[in-house]
Amino acid sequence: MQQQSTTIAHNALPPPPPKTVARSSRISVHSHIKALGLNQDGYATSDAAGFIGQTNAREACGVVVDLIKSRKFSGRALLLVGAPGTGKTALALAISQELGSKVPFCPMVGSEVYSTEVKKTEVLAEAFRRAIGLRIKETKKVYEGEVTELTPTESENPLSGYGKTVSHVIVGLKTAKGTKQLRLDPSIYEAILKEKIVVGDVIYIEANTGAVKRVGRSDAYASSYDLESETYVPLPKGDVHKHKELVQDVTLGDLDAANARPQGGQDIMSVMGSLVKSARTEITEKLRREVNKVVKGYVDQGVAEVIPGVVFIDEVHMLDIECFTYLNSLLESPLAPTVILATNRGKTLVRGTTDIIAPHGIPIDLLDRCLIVKTDIYNSNQIAKVLQLRANIEGLKLGTGVIERLVQEGDARSLRYVLQLLTPASILASLAGRPQIELEDVSELDELFYDAKTSAMLNTR
Repeated sequence: MQQQSTTIAHNALPPPPPKTVARSSRISVHSHIKALGLNQDGYATSDAAGFIGQTNAREACGVVVDLIKSRKFSGRALLLVGAPGTGKTALALAISQELGSKVPFCPMVGSEVYSTEVKKTEVLAEAFRRAIGLRIKETKKVYEGEVTELTPTESENPLSGYGKTVSHVIVGLKTAKGTKQLRLDPSIYEAILKEKIVVGDVIYIEANTGAVKRVGRSDAYASSYDLESETYVPLPKGDVHKHKELVQDVTLGDLDAANARPQGGQDIMSVMGSLVKSARTEITEKLRREVNKVVKGYVDQGVAEVIPGVVFIDEVHMLDIECFTYLNSLLESPLAPTVILATNRGKTLVRGTTDIIAPHGIPIDLLDRCLIVKTDIYNSNQIAKVLQLRANIEGLKLGTGVIERLVQEGDARSLRYVLQLLTPASILASLAGRPQIELEDVSELDELFYDAKTSAMLNTR
């Protein structure tokens, strides 16, 4: 017996969701990728760390990770080749996560170099500098603890007869060893409001500069049914007033940009001038050498540590012969990050030339520097696992037969196409009042959307 349902327009708006205090984090394309999913012997577990299949490629990338950690990968690059949607970007991200959570990861696509503001080589140089981290350690006097009191004290505004102004703020801090009440400047109260600090948060205040940093929420407020994406931290140990070693992570790209655009005066003309000059500033090689000299001084003093990151250039065949030549020189630099390239092209013309045809559109002299890893096309069983994994990540429920139908679509069209159908199908299901995606929702999508092959066939008639 066919179930009767009320027809609802596709553009009808669902009822507004109930107000809630829960905060959800954005789900990206590769939110499920956590690592390469290798065991202690370097062999890939079939389905682990968010990866489905691609065992050969993952094991090869594991060898590259060992080379990077042993500092034997300098002057080389990793080239990932394979059809679209086979996990090249996911592999690059997993390599970065295997190297460490604080390792800079700088992704870009080959077409980004064709900017109207700066030179092609400058875009590549900026990407390389953003992928080189600098961990600065310094000891400062701080007040640290859980906020137990936050009371601003108001007084009459001396500049006007109307309204009041904050004269000072009383902040109570608690640690495992004791409590302390601080009477602080109103400028610090503004920083507290900017950080959205409330009672129960763990913070620290620098004694010299007055800078305020929110560490997280005290774990005393954590509960098993709390749905907020909050970071809970334990109650600090020791006294409220202490010497604390602070670690700050910046990149050489940040230092280059900060020195290339020095701050002017505080008058109105300086402020307006900085707004007008908002275009990208091309950084000179002389400035980079000066920054490198300062960084080397910090490293020699033991204050800082250089952390090479990962530059990922997708669609690398979009670069031209000038960029490839510049890449060779960047790879030979003593301050070079790990370089991962990706392409889905076979033997093709090198961009910027008329007669040089090379594998993957990359000149032979650069290919000789690359370790090449190939990704495989997913079979039906693997497509089903990928779809189920993404449905779990996005919190979607699939009805009977939906996975099998989507797998058929994936085999006939592409994996990326069917992955894009999950969220629209869930919207159709919610408009029809169903708690999960059913076969009729997928069938309705075929009437609303076209894949690339079907669209091309219709347009050629």
